Amino acid sequence: MKKGLQKLLVSTVAVLTLGFITPSHAIWENLLEHNTNHKTQLSKQSTTRHNYIDTVFEDSVTDIEAFSDNVLLNAKEQAYIKFGSKIGPKIEDEFNNIIFPKIEEAIHMTLENVDQQDIKNLAITEKPSGDYSEKMFHIYNTTTRKDVIRFHVRTENRPFDGYYYNFHYHTYKDKFASHYNLGEIYWSKNTPPKWLS
Repeated sequence: MKKGLQKLLVSTVAVLTLGFITPSHAIWENLLEHNTNHKTQLSKQSTTRHNYIDTVFEDSVTDIEAFSDNVLLNAKEQAYIKFGSKIGPKIEDEFNNIIFPKIEEAIHMTLENVDQQDIKNLAITEKPSGDYSEKMFHIYNTTTRKDVIRFHVRTENRPFDGYYYNFHYHTYKDKFASHYNLGEIYWSKNTPPKWLS
């Protein structure tokens, strides 16, 4: 058969059988090429499929790592947007050295417990709240629109001590009821500026 007619036949059968007989199916080796050595080619094909599965698995692991790196980069960016130009420079060192490593750990623990299929549907919110509201950022499922983990910072006024920033998170596992403490950063005895300022 001519190559053009062969390609047309293969693609038509693939469409009509809704993909059950694909262009790489063993039936084409027997019908179109009249190859008597098809057992050798089938064993090569199964090896190729095995390698393909390994590649897909490695790609999914790489995708998870890339996603995790991307989330961490965006998380830090959203935190500094919330801090604004008045708070950010004053708490930057303590945040980077004490709080953010714990945020990283919480994100990694959460991603380990999320179904691999759902990881590609996760995203990070991009609007931290201002004034004295707690929200820094949330990681949520874009399909269900439900939060998976919420990161907050609360301004606490302790009499005779001054103001502290309390960093914590909530997870979907307990329906966001518990506070999981990430740490605190001391501000001063003076009232801190509002977030985003």
